[in-house]
Amino acid sequence: MMYSRLIHWICGNPFEPVIKKTDLHPDGAIFARGACDDKGQMYMHVKAFEMMMKNDALPCNVKFMIEGEEEVGSDNLGPFIETNREKLAADVCLVSDTSIIANDVPSITVGLRGLSYVEVEVTGPNRDLHSGVYGGAVANPVNILSKMIASLHDENNHITIPGFYDDVELVTDAERAEMNKAPFDLDYYKKDLEVNDIRGEKGYTTLERTSIRPTLDVNGMWGGYTGEGAKTVLPSKAYAKISMRLVPNQNDDKITELFTKHFESIAPDSVQVKVTPHHGGLPAVTPTDSVEYKAAAKAMEQAFGKAPLPQRSGGSIPIVSLFENILGVKTVLMGFGLDSDSIHSPNEHYGLFNYYKGIETIPYFYQYYAEMKGKNSK
Repeated sequence: MMYSRLIHWICGNPFEPVIKKTDLHPDGAIFARGACDDKGQMYMHVKAFEMMMKNDALPCNVKFMIEGEEEVGSDNLGPFIETNREKLAADVCLVSDTSIIANDVPSITVGLRGLSYVEVEVTGPNRDLHSGVYGGAVANPVNILSKMIASLHDENNHITIPGFYDDVELVTDAERAEMNKAPFDLDYYKKDLEVNDIRGEKGYTTLERTSIRPTLDVNGMWGGYTGEGAKTVLPSKAYAKISMRLVPNQNDDKITELFTKHFESIAPDSVQVKVTPHHGGLPAVTPTDSVEYKAAAKAMEQAFGKAPLPQRSGGSIPIVSLFENILGVKTVLMGFGLDSDSIHSPNEHYGLFNYYKGIETIPYFYQYYAEMKGKNSK
């Protein structure tokens, strides 16, 4: 018992929020697992609602749905929405699970990438073998898997799966030019990540690569002996988890099928390959001429003192397409995090400025949406 308590005291509880001041957050930031993605942003809505109720300032009916499966694919959400269409009926859905460009550059997310997530398994011999006795004569699944994964991109970082780009939405040169007007400091970007250079699909800027272009990334890879010290084995199996971010017009089921067919086709006869789909989601683009977007833009301008920029995000929120396809409801993606908040990483945090600014902005959205919706209905 004393030992476990000591470990807890040294390491701390990653789910227990702690406020710390940093160079980027001189007023302080909340450090905890999920602080920004998405517990802190969810709690903003609770506190904003509490304030509106206390001041009798709620101008419309509000329904809350807090769902905790988003990071694992929201497998149960679709059936739940289908079963509860009447209960969930609404005019608009407001989600805060995105970011702004900077604290002095507000923005509203108007596009999300879709997702196809798979796990691959490569099997060679029926058991781990001695690498001295069998090495050089039997296929090594880790070596084979490494080569197969490497072949999924060409020298221009273009994905080599046949048909992968067939449905990709082509963004016009004018739209790309507007997109690249957003503030972006490449030198700071590299310094923040401690990388000497960037890397991505040839012919596109960093802002374009992370928003309007599809990607394929290995999220984890393992096989053989990975413990302390040495163990000279030729492993029986190797594994990898691979995610593909998709852009408008791409379908996650189709991409998963294309990936599976291609990955199986490039496997040598010396191994067996198994592809297991985990979860996916469709990309989404929201209009900027709708009542809901205009209300959100006006709310952010009121709170930040300047109009927000529309921005496409590289992330995926599958519920956006679910709400639209099943309920016929458009979503406003009004988030307040920063890309530097280390979401999904150690030391995830959420600035107090952003947290309080969200609480300030959300009531404005309800106010302006109710006003604009009322005018449009007359």
